[in-house]
Amino acid sequence: MDWHKIILATCIGSLSISSVLVAPTVSSVEQSLNQRSTQQLQKQAKLITVKVLSKDFLGSGILIHTKGSVYTVLTNAHVLRSGKAPYQIQTYDGKVYAATLQSMSDRGNDLARLQFRSDRTKYTVASLDFRSSLTKGNKVFAAGFPFDEEGDRDIGFVFRSGEVSLVLDKALEGGYKIGYTNDIQKGMSGGPLLNHVGKVVAINGMHAEPLWGDPYVYQDGTEPEPELRQQMHQYSWGIPIETFVDLVSSSDSNFQAEVKK
Repeated sequence: MDWHKIILATCIGSLSISSVLVAPTVSSVEQSLNQRSTQQLQKQAKLITVKVLSKDFLGSGILIHTKGSVYTVLTNAHVLRSGKAPYQIQTYDGKVYAATLQSMSDRGNDLARLQFRSDRTKYTVASLDFRSSLTKGNKVFAAGFPFDEEGDRDIGFVFRSGEVSLVLDKALEGGYKIGYTNDIQKGMSGGPLLNHVGKVVAINGMHAEPLWGDPYVYQDGTEPEPELRQQMHQYSWGIPIETFVDLVSSSDSNFQAEVKK
């Protein structure tokens, strides 16, 4: 009997069994990577999402630009209209800054721009995807600060995943064009909608199944077909980030160039 061959075969067999037991499956590796990526996106979203305040909490906003110690926040016009100046911005670290209104869209888009100064603390600003080509089924992530059930205070930062369901050929009133499955609640208006690489592709502004009013009218005054309108009710809605360009006047061409870098 050749004991050398038996010992060698036994060792090889042991190695093969160990490899089977230790090696993770491809699906488990992919799942781990996806989970880690989502966690990174959530952390990033928390850094760029702010609270917009007046006397009380009004809604959410996005840090989109910084120049020196001056920061620009993008939010919905209806968020600001729900309160009165003076406005304030609260960043992720709990600090509150006095904010000034820079512009509010006069072209029918539900957007407004605020600025505040932070001389001591440096904040992360969002990466904006002005060339977004979202299509049905794309994964997207929404962030913001929803109100509690009583509607008098926020419940803290939330980050919700979903996917794009509708991309309209023409915008609804307010500039809304992107419909998605993410659960958007009151208070999350003005917060970011991010794509899978963490770039802001839209601004949250309208939750599904509105209780009053008829937001499903196009900017040109026409109305969607009944079947499409029924679908619209099921989804949350956002304004494409490229619409933000309308908020920047020609006198702000330098600012426009900087945010599009």
